[in-house]
Amino acid sequence: MSNQDKERKEIEKRELDEEAAVYVISVAAELSGLHPQTLRQYDRLGLVSPGRSSGRGRRYSLRDIALLRSVQKMVAEGINHVGIKRIIELESAMANLSIEVAKLRIEVDELIRRDNQVIVYKSEKD
Repeated sequence: MSNQDKERKEIEKRELDEEAAVYVISVAAELSGLHPQTLRQYDRLGLVSPGRSSGRGRRYSLRDIALLRSVQKMVAEGINHVGIKRIIELESAMANLSIEVAKLRIEVDELIRRDNQVIVYKSEKD
């Protein structure tokens, strides 16, 4: 296995770890510095949508906890819940577009690389 493959697997593992919904509400509340009832309210408002266990209990990921902290900062700055929800939606859209741009850059680079490899033959008429 090459070093690049190892690095890619490590990155994928970290991404999975960030998205794994493993923290119960009490732990997520402690990690985010918020009261559990606040987490429930943010869930009802659609600001943070944690995963659910088979028993319907909320399970938070590290990404959810980071989002909770971000929401907490925006509330402290005086932004209302509707504004926060819109900001989260726009940040998500921006992240998705950034990924799309990166994919397109890879495609363009590949097309340029292929174009540089094309050998043009002059016809006999020239």
